[in-house]
Amino acid sequence: MGLTSEMKLAVPWGHIAAKLWGSRQGPPVLCLHGWLDNANSFDRLIPLLPKDFHYVAMDFGGHGLSSHYSPGLPYYQQNFVIEVQRVVAALKWNRFSIMGHSFGGIVGGMYSCTFPEMVDKLILLDALPCVLDYKESENLLTYKRRMIEHMLQIEASQKPQRVLSPEEMLQGFLKNNSHVGEECARLLLQRGTTQVATGLVLSRDRRITLLEYSIDFISRDLLVHFIRKLQAHILVIKAMQGFYNVRRENDADKEALNLVKDILKSVLKEWFQYTEVPGNHYVHMNQPQHVAGIIGSFLKSSTPNQL
Repeated sequence: MGLTSEMKLAVPWGHIAAKLWGSRQGPPVLCLHGWLDNANSFDRLIPLLPKDFHYVAMDFGGHGLSSHYSPGLPYYQQNFVIEVQRVVAALKWNRFSIMGHSFGGIVGGMYSCTFPEMVDKLILLDALPCVLDYKESENLLTYKRRMIEHMLQIEASQKPQRVLSPEEMLQGFLKNNSHVGEECARLLLQRGTTQVATGLVLSRDRRITLLEYSIDFISRDLLVHFIRKLQAHILVIKAMQGFYNVRRENDADKEALNLVKDILKSVLKEWFQYTEVPGNHYVHMNQPQHVAGIIGSFLKSSTPNQL
């Protein structure tokens, strides 16, 4: 299934860019990429998925080919949830499925809890629908402060973006993203860089910083409350060598994952499906064949009667 087309949707600060595959008559699937990635994240996976669906992979604001936010505005998780609703409204969808990788899964999860009647199926690729404040409570105000300081520092700085040769850009990207193979890195950089006279610059907005500064950590009680609102059938595909926490230094601790998994299972029962696959955080790009069959079967399965 080849790429059908590119699209730009008007938003108050510019546009949101997206890539489309498959027939517009098919059931829609919105594909949400991870933090600092872009819509090319799904280039190797979507051609392996059932052809009778309509896949739309959007670039979040400040990422890929989408416009940066207006000056003075920060990038917070809730803003990306609003972006999803803008895209859905522009496309005039009244019910659709979401496939989200990493941060895209968190945004998709929050959207599905906020607009439960809109989402039929939620597919989470090495992601969970919400992030627990497990062992993070002490850090939350620090994250909020650093986000503000970073944004004000970027605004005050007149430093031009670093211009790199394509090879320097690739090597720097691989060094900072150990889970991404070279071919996949080239794909992400293809949509994530801009050509200037002397080389390449990263296109993404420099206001976007560490993920933990922008996401909403929630308590266990809130998580249960949110999950109870869901009307979607959920598939979590966990990469066995993937990420287990927001911060890499906590990755050995799988307790947060198990807590969320147990809540999903106890609240959603047969509406929740969990499967583990060999591979790292970018398994959907590096080895898309490891996940395509599972996703395809899930998309084609009939949703059980609503609880």
